[in-house]
Amino acid sequence: MADQIDGDLYRKVLGRYPTGVTLVTGCPDGEPAAIVIGSFVSVSMDPPLVGFLVGKSSSTWPLIEGTGSFCVNVFSDLQTDLCDAFFSKDGDPWEGSGWQPAPSGAPLIPACLASIDCSVHAVVDTGDHVFVMGLVEHLSHVDEGSPLVFLGGRYGSFRGHA
Repeated sequence: MADQIDGDLYRKVLGRYPTGVTLVTGCPDGEPAAIVIGSFVSVSMDPPLVGFLVGKSSSTWPLIEGTGSFCVNVFSDLQTDLCDAFFSKDGDPWEGSGWQPAPSGAPLIPACLASIDCSVHAVVDTGDHVFVMGLVEHLSHVDEGSPLVFLGGRYGSFRGHA
């Protein structure tokens, strides 16, 4: 049955589920590199593991993977322009980001809601993607803000109940 699933319908149905928007970063050869990821997840507390999916066609992930570490930066809903800058091929998305090296050396963006610095724990083949698990080595966060979410092809935000 799986080979009979229509791709457009699949995207439409899965587009009904919101995802958080993160920026996975690394610093191969001393140069910052990044991938916008919407599949970030907590995997385990003991040991502390997080994970995300990245397409096998990514040219950036192999560069980051080769460093043995990465940092997940959780965008706030006020950072749509910064997020879009990493999709755009125009200009330098790092300019004005205020990034600084995390303990691993991967770019950490202090204005993001949270940053999770990791060593690569495992990379598992999962169809047209790989599932990357990272062992959490360092954590940081800000105390206020709403995460950037993506739903049905658009950005949005989450405001908790008071």
